[in-house]
Amino acid sequence: MPLKTPAEAVADLRKRGLSIALWASRNRVSKLVAYSVLNGRNRGTLGEGHRAAVLLGIKEGIIEETPE
Repeated sequence: MPLKTPAEAVADLRKRGLSIALWASRNRVSKLVAYSVLNGRNRGTLGEGHRAAVLLGIKEGIIEETPE
């Protein structure tokens, strides 16, 4: 699957009728991190930013789940 730009990721959420906050809640990502990744303030290289970027489709990567 080709990578999306942050603008394309936001447009995809809108097509699905999801706000960024709702998407973040459903994907166990802080809404502040999701907004930061989509606005370019967080490059999504580590931790929760990485998780958000991969799930949004704007970065290739592996998400390793940790037991809660």
